[in-house]
Amino acid sequence: MAHSSPTLLPDPVLVPGSPPLLHADPGGDPVAWAGAHRDALRTVVAGHGRVLVRGLGLGDPDTCAAVFRRLTDTLMPEREPFAPRRTYTDGVYSSTKWPPSQQMCMHHEMSYALEFPSLLLFACPEAPAEGGATVLADAAAVLAALPAELTDRFEKEGWMLARTYHDELGASVAEAFGTDDRAAVERYCRAHAIEFAWQADGSLRTRQRRGAVLRHPVDGGRCWFNQIAFLSEWTMEPEVREYLVDVYGPDGLPFSTRFGGGDPIGEDIVKCINEVYEAHTVREPWRSGDLLLVDNVRTAHGREPFTGPREVLAALGDPVRPAGRTPATEMGTV
Repeated sequence: MAHSSPTLLPDPVLVPGSPPLLHADPGGDPVAWAGAHRDALRTVVAGHGRVLVRGLGLGDPDTCAAVFRRLTDTLMPEREPFAPRRTYTDGVYSSTKWPPSQQMCMHHEMSYALEFPSLLLFACPEAPAEGGATVLADAAAVLAALPAELTDRFEKEGWMLARTYHDELGASVAEAFGTDDRAAVERYCRAHAIEFAWQADGSLRTRQRRGAVLRHPVDGGRCWFNQIAFLSEWTMEPEVREYLVDVYGPDGLPFSTRFGGGDPIGEDIVKCINEVYEAHTVREPWRSGDLLLVDNVRTAHGREPFTGPREVLAALGDPVRPAGRTPATEMGTV
């Protein structure tokens, strides 16, 4: 497919506190517009780490999916999700089902996996009545602003994600791995550097160690790249955490994070990380029809609480696997 010259788009509007904004005039055909401006849009993302496109009028899942496919080489399936999503079509999902009243903390999509999307694509057929912005933060700036002694330790040890899969809570084994066949799940875990143990009640416990700081696959810049705060037990509502610990025990939480060597991460550290994220957050309220493109390594994302209906579709584009992130190297350091 021939792609357009990057000169076909005006410079994005840059306003402090907001992501770069482009106004589109698709002439009634957002799919053709996306195809014609693919290279130009990706150049903006390469330069700024994200861009919000307004005026496309994206209103139905089929059109959103077609636009996503014009802007990527590959849409990858989500693996090991922590919460269910609705699947609209191959590679196109609803936003994660997270309580509307709760903040979704900053994170990088699938940073716990060996292979993860380099580009995230979001479309908003229906904006919420209030709140619900997809908030963004520059990962290099966050890394620079965190305490050096903390990032040094995480850079040396990495971070560990510990999960327990319960059928009645969060993503089930079948939802996370695409099957409930134990042999198939075990093969997946071995191939993806995940330690696993089946429990007497049939639940599955896993742990995986990953790097917390990643060099960008294109420009080599160092980025804070993980889900240490988002998947921490300290990010849960206090009453929810207390209930889950009471029912399942401290080792049976659906997810928690630790230092790479296995030491617990205190509430104070999670609070520090989230405060730095907040200090570097940019936001722009969704309008119906918007498109948002995000470099998944350079830019963390989250979601603000909202009221009213909210429909945001998501896709995971153009997977990458850093050279050092292999089953042998990852398992060797757990």
